[in-house]
Parts: sequence; C-alpha cells; structure tokens
Amino acid sequence: MHHDHDHEPSTPAGSGDDTGHGGGGRDGRARPVDPDTVVDAWPARRAPGPRRRQAEILAAVALGGVLGACARYGASLLWPTVTGAFPWTTFWVNVTGSAAMGSLIVLLTERAAAPHPLARPFLGTGVLGGYTTFSTYAVDAQQLFGSGRAGTALLYLAATLVGALFAVWAAAATTRLLLPPRTGHDGGRA
Repeated sequence: MHHDHDHEPSTPAGSGDDTGHGGGGRDGRARPVDPDTVVDAWPARRAPGPRRRQAEILAAVALGGVLGACARYGASLLWPTVTGAFPWTTFWVNVTGSAAMGSLIVLLTERAAAPHPLARPFLGTGVLGGYTTFSTYAVDAQQLFGSGRAGTALLYLAATLVGALFAVWAAAATTRLLLPPRTGHDGGRA
C-alpha cells in the first residue's frame, strides 16, 4: 500500500517534535506519517526520555508484531490453501485486518479520550501490521500467474484491494455509528 510521505499528518498536540508524532522534527528529520505509526502524546509528567520512549515504542511494535504474525500463521494452519486455488486465507486475513485497522484508527483518534501512547504502535503497527500480509498477497498472485491461472490471479488482486478498502471504510463508519464522540471538559465534542 502506498503511503504519502509528502504531507504533514493531522496529529494531536506535539506534532513534529521528538515525541514520535508525524511531520518534521526539530532536528529536521522526517517523522512517521502513517496513521498507524503515529504515537499519541505521553502525559507530560509521565513522559519518558527520548531513548526510553523509542525503546518502549520498539518493544510495543515487536511484541504486537509477534502476536499478529502468530495469528496469521495460525490462520494458515487452520485454513490451508491448496496450490493453484484462490488464496482465501490470505484474502480474509487482509480484509479482516483492514477492518480492524479502520475501527482502531477511529477509536484512537476520534473516540478515546486519552489513548495510551503505545496503543497505536502496539495494535496498529505491531499486531495488525504483523497480521496482514500484502507481500504474501503479491506472491500468491505471482504463483497464480505462474501456474497459468491468470483469471484467478486478476480476480484475487482486484478482490483483495476492493475488499480491504471497503472493510476499512465500513469498519470506520460502523465504529463512528456505534461509539459516541469523545467530549471535551465542557461536555461538548472535542
């Protein structure tokens, strides 16, 4: 999936500083702009130093990645794909993972009052990044083309793309519908 690195993200206060938010930092280096890699601000009095912060983020991503990759591996064991057949397991892994990402981003950016700073790196980059697999998606398609099943390969490529995009949209819309917006201190919408 393409990620646009040319635009500053819309992030909570602290964008562009060394807290891990998106945009350019004080040192002029680029910061992550993917919504699932942006780190929400630590409460000021509990904020760790920059090195410890990066270590905690790295640990959260690594732990989440292990869990997500294990879940995907488990799915491949439960529902193995026969060679040359439509790769349903990878298809559903990517669609369900995209749906989970749609809900997660709405929950963390629009509904949760004060999400934990490590929630997004752990759940988004780690768990869902390890769970979904667009590299396997590409390899599956290449193998289908290689085995002379071009029609199935094209169907798989298109269905996964459309299914993943629809899943993100539907899950985000459903989450917005089911969960009330967060409110500010005065009881109004934040």
